[in-house]
Amino acid sequence: MEFPENLKYTKEHEWVLVEGNIATIGITAHASSELGDVVYVDIPDATATISAGDTVGTIEAVKTVADLYSPVSGTIVAVNAVNDGPDIVNREPYTNGWLIKIEMSNASEVDGLMDAAAYRQLIGQ
Repeated sequence: MEFPENLKYTKEHEWVLVEGNIATIGITAHASSELGDVVYVDIPDATATISAGDTVGTIEAVKTVADLYSPVSGTIVAVNAVNDGPDIVNREPYTNGWLIKIEMSNASEVDGLMDAAAYRQLIGQ
């Protein structure tokens, strides 16, 4: 299973790509395989100001519904239109399957996230 080295990871199985003060967030390949086929993503407030650890939406799959947590604090500035083809979350979790972008209010929160090696260890790979 793939875990890009340029990303940071959470114990809740989100990934974070930091570009300047923007954090792009999605779910890991491990999470998408555990969930099964993603059929719907719900991000109810696409302009919310949130804190790290807040629930920002849900991911509905054939097997279950899971919460999506924000790894960083800030304001949601973009939501990917994945519901037009939600299987993209399974097929391309680290590229076109991203879920939200947050303008970070505290970039140092990223320092508390895991690198790829630590994430692999978390999931036993």
